[in-house]
Amino acid sequence: MDNRINEIRKIIRALRVSMREAEAIMHEQINRDEDCTFVAEEVMKMRTVMSGLVQERAALGDTDPIVVASLFVPRRRPAPPRIGVEKRRLVPPREVARA
Repeated sequence: MDNRINEIRKIIRALRVSMREAEAIMHEQINRDEDCTFVAEEVMKMRTVMSGLVQERAALGDTDPIVVASLFVPRRRPAPPRIGVEKRRLVPPREVARA
C-alpha cells in the first residue's frame, strides 16, 4: 500500500505542475484573443484525473499534504524600480493670448 500511495503522490505532484503550466498558456492565449479550447479541454481532463487520484489516495488513508516546489509559474519579470524619477503632472495647455 505504501508503494501505491507514493506513486499516487508523485503523479499528483507532476499533474499539478502540468496543470499550472497549461493554465498559464491558456491565460496567455486569452490575453492575445486566441482560441484556447484545446488547452482548456486538456486542463479539464487533468482535473478529472486529479479527482480520481485524490479519491484513491483518501481511500488508502493518506492525509498528509503534498508539497510542490514549483507550483507558481511567474508570468513576467517585475519592472525595475525607478529611482530618482519624479512623476510628471499633466498641466492643461495655457490659452495663447491673441495680440
